[in-house]
Amino acid sequence: MAAALRPCVFFDRDGVVNQSPGPGYVNHLDDFHVLPGFADCVRAAAEKGYPAVVVTNQRGIERGLTPPAQLEAMHAQLRADLAAEGLALLDVLICTAADDAHPDRKPNPGMLRTAAARHHLDLAKSWMIGDRESDVQTGQNAGVAVTVLVDDGSAPTAATHRVPDMPACAALLRAQL
Repeated sequence: MAAALRPCVFFDRDGVVNQSPGPGYVNHLDDFHVLPGFADCVRAAAEKGYPAVVVTNQRGIERGLTPPAQLEAMHAQLRADLAAEGLALLDVLICTAADDAHPDRKPNPGMLRTAAARHHLDLAKSWMIGDRESDVQTGQNAGVAVTVLVDDGSAPTAATHRVPDMPACAALLRAQL
């Protein structure tokens, strides 16, 4: 008997999980700072039965700017920080390809589809949260139900919802999931 599909909340990394470096990359653990409110978003999702998955483009790896061991250390620290609050991520999927045509490189939907197949997730009932329009496009390309853009509201968006920061995102998740 096949496992029942369940909805999920997908999170972009830089600018959503952790402080964005702006242009450039978070190359070292010392520069990786989890944003206030991210853990509360994971908690809000978990309270409604939605696992959390991080999907992130990290072309700094392929370009030789981010040491792979540092990327692993960042994600280990993130998992440890969440575990200290009784929380967990279902998965972290990474696309290191620099080629925009790579099926996993956002806005292509490959990472979301991989997570869905690996963890029996229902994309049509899932959410995608990001800080760029390409994250919104990723969710739409994967067929998720709801997209959320975390930004200052200055540019047009195709997102279902827009919030100014992660605490507001947590409030939205509590109200809408």
